[in-house]
Amino acid sequence: MPRRPPQTEAADLDDDVLPAMPAGPEADTPAPGRHTFAVDGADSGDRLDRRIAAWLPALSRSRGKALIEAGCVERTTPDAARATMADASHKVKAGEVYAITIPPSVAAVPLPQAIPLDILHEDADLLVLDKPAGLVVHPAPGNPDGTLVNALLAHCGDSLSGIGGVRRPGIVHRLDKDTSGVMVAAKNDRAHRSLAAQFARHSVERAYAAVAHGAPLPRAGRIEGNIGRHPRDRQRMAVVPAGGKPAATQYAVLETFGPPIKPIASLIRCVLLTGRTHQVRVHLAHRGHPLVGDPLYAIGRAARSATLPAAARAFPRQALHAQHLAFDHPADGRRMAFEIKIPHDINELIQALRLPS
Repeated sequence: MPRRPPQTEAADLDDDVLPAMPAGPEADTPAPGRHTFAVDGADSGDRLDRRIAAWLPALSRSRGKALIEAGCVERTTPDAARATMADASHKVKAGEVYAITIPPSVAAVPLPQAIPLDILHEDADLLVLDKPAGLVVHPAPGNPDGTLVNALLAHCGDSLSGIGGVRRPGIVHRLDKDTSGVMVAAKNDRAHRSLAAQFARHSVERAYAAVAHGAPLPRAGRIEGNIGRHPRDRQRMAVVPAGGKPAATQYAVLETFGPPIKPIASLIRCVLLTGRTHQVRVHLAHRGHPLVGDPLYAIGRAARSATLPAAARAFPRQALHAQHLAFDHPADGRRMAFEIKIPHDINELIQALRLPS
C-alpha cells in the first residue's frame, strides 16, 4: 500500500483535480479565435492575467489565468521573439504584443448518453469506475459529447453533484483520454467537497502502472521537478527550471524486459505525491524513460522503438493505467481502497516484451 504523503494546511489543488465552482451557466466569453493586443507604456509592469482581463472585459482574471495555463497566450517581443506564456504573474513590458486564442465554446449543458460504464462501487454519495482508454472525462472543444460526463448523466440522472459546474457534474479529478484506470465521481455536493478537500490535502492515494522505454536507475526512488507548460509547445508540459508547480512522483521498477544491463523497457509502479497535468508522463520522460506509445513525450519515438518487438512498436496509446485509488468515504470517513487489474491491451504489450527478440 503506498504511504500517504504528509498533509499540509494549505496544499495547492492539483492540476488534475477540478476545483469546485458554482453550478449554472458559465460567463460569456469573447468570440472564439485569436485576439491580439499591444502593451503601451501605461500598462508596462502590469500582471499578465490582469492585462488579459482589461483587454477582454468579459473574462475574469481566473479565466485569463486558465487560458495562460492552457497555453493559449503567446507573446511577441519587439525583436520578434515568440514564446507561449505559462506564468500568470508575468509582468508585461511596453512594445510586447500578446495573442490570446479563445477556444470554441461547447454546449452549455451536456446531454445524457447511454455509454457503458465499468462500475466498481456505487452508493448514495459516490461512484467508483474503471475508465477505459479513449474515453474523455468531460466535454471540451474537440470533444463536445461522448464523454464520461455524458455517461454519468445517463446513469445517475439529476443526483450528480453540481459543484463541478454544468459541463462537468460529479467530476472531482481527471485522467487523460488515453489513460485507463480507476476514478471516483461525486453524486452530491457534500461528497464533492469532501473528495476535493482530500485531493487538495494529498491524502488520496493514487498509483499507476506504466510501461516505459528503458529502465530508470536506481530501480526505486523519487522524481521531483516543477511542472509547467512547455516553453515552445503548448500541447506539452515539461519539467521547468523556473515557475511551474512543485511535483513529486515515487516510483519502483517491477520488471525489466530485454538485456539485464540495458533493458529495452520496464514495468514501473508510480505513486503520485502531487497531481500535475501529465505528471507521470512528464517525470519519466524527463528522466529519459518516456512511456511506450506516448505521442507527446516519447521524443525520437521511431529511434527509441527500434529495439522493441513489433507489437510494442505498434502500441496505440501511452502505456499508462491508474491502478490504485484510496480515499476516506465522505459520509462516515471509512478508508476505501481500489486496486484494479492492468487492462488487456497493456498486458498484451507486457507479454510481447517478455518474448525473446
